[in-house]
Amino acid sequence: MDWIKEHLIVAGSIGAVPIILVTVMVLNLSGPEKQIQKPLRHIHGVTDPQFMHELGTLLGPPVLGGNSIEDLQNGDEIFPSMLAAIRGARHTITFETYIYWSGEIGKEFREALVERAKAGVRVHVLLDWVGSQKMDSETIPALRAAGVEVEEYHPLHWYSLARMNNRTHRKLLVVDGRVGFTGGVGIADQWRGHAQDPDYWRDSHYRVEGPAVAQIQAAFVDNWMKTSGRVLQGNRYFPALYAAGDRRAQMFISSPRAGGDSMQLMYLLALAAAERTIDLSAAYFVPDDFTRSAIIAAIARGVRVRVIVPGKHIDTVVVGKASRETWGELLKVGAQIHVFQPTMFHCKMLVVDGQLVSVGSTNFDNRSFRLNDEANLNVYDRAFAEKMTGIFEADLKRSTEMTLEEWQDRPWHERLTEKLASVFASQL
Repeated sequence: MDWIKEHLIVAGSIGAVPIILVTVMVLNLSGPEKQIQKPLRHIHGVTDPQFMHELGTLLGPPVLGGNSIEDLQNGDEIFPSMLAAIRGARHTITFETYIYWSGEIGKEFREALVERAKAGVRVHVLLDWVGSQKMDSETIPALRAAGVEVEEYHPLHWYSLARMNNRTHRKLLVVDGRVGFTGGVGIADQWRGHAQDPDYWRDSHYRVEGPAVAQIQAAFVDNWMKTSGRVLQGNRYFPALYAAGDRRAQMFISSPRAGGDSMQLMYLLALAAAERTIDLSAAYFVPDDFTRSAIIAAIARGVRVRVIVPGKHIDTVVVGKASRETWGELLKVGAQIHVFQPTMFHCKMLVVDGQLVSVGSTNFDNRSFRLNDEANLNVYDRAFAEKMTGIFEADLKRSTEMTLEEWQDRPWHERLTEKLASVFASQL
């Protein structure tokens, strides 16, 4: 009878495989429970002190003055500034990124981090396991051999299968606790150059000095603790910070495990506060019904809405098609949607009423709002917003506006593929 029992056990195990796979898929695809149930009303504008007070208390952390914030456009400006900061590090480097791929720029970062670690600088690198799959096999061993502490976010293990859909999409670099960087750039050769052709992407990153750098450091430590179980503390990581400029800013982070709707709520509060203009640079623009209704409500109040999205040069075709499916409802009420032409458009920026600027890793889609760990720098400064609006309008000149008539006249096969892609919108 033992052989019968053995066969039953094997059969039961085989039969359990589909059940296990389905369970893992459900756990990953379901996402956190949706918390926001009703639309936000327009109560006050972004220039009202109450708006800034609410974002600093309802969603935390506080808005801090005294910051210097330098925008960096495309790899030709971004990478030299980041590498110069790394090479000048004296005490600590903390670095978190979603994408780190093989290539020349990946090698440069590796060599700079290795050199500093060998010089006695404490270097901590946090890589998303999925986003770093294209990294060469030499990089992590070389970093660790030099003394760099390297951790991977949600690597593939049987006990973490239910978390595989939760990635860290944050892009953070802090040097000596005094200089911080954030934005949309990944460590890959696609981000080099100046967006001059389809081989080199269009993107922005930001260099920060002043009190807000401590919040950027805290954002890194948030995921470092979750991944390594270790806390980074002391004045090498959190030195006393003094005014370095006159801009008010806060570093806002989100994670499904700490309230999955918090980043979406931040965006919805900004959209609901708009009274004149909303300018949105969106590498991946797949707004859900709730977010589209917020945009439509803003337009009904007389707000001008302009959106720049990628065109034919996009790294994720299904996202582009799912995005296009949503445009009709917005175009009908007067939203302006502009399609970037020269190369992949990877910028992530929101400018509201020439006063609030939100930049960082967050895309305008469900994955960023509810599934990924994200980080955005919110800047409350009219001069900075004016400069960012100028950069937005320079990108507009390299884009083509989509009209409602053009959207309605697209071929049936495009409509069909867009409809099919939209089925996966909750995961995009």
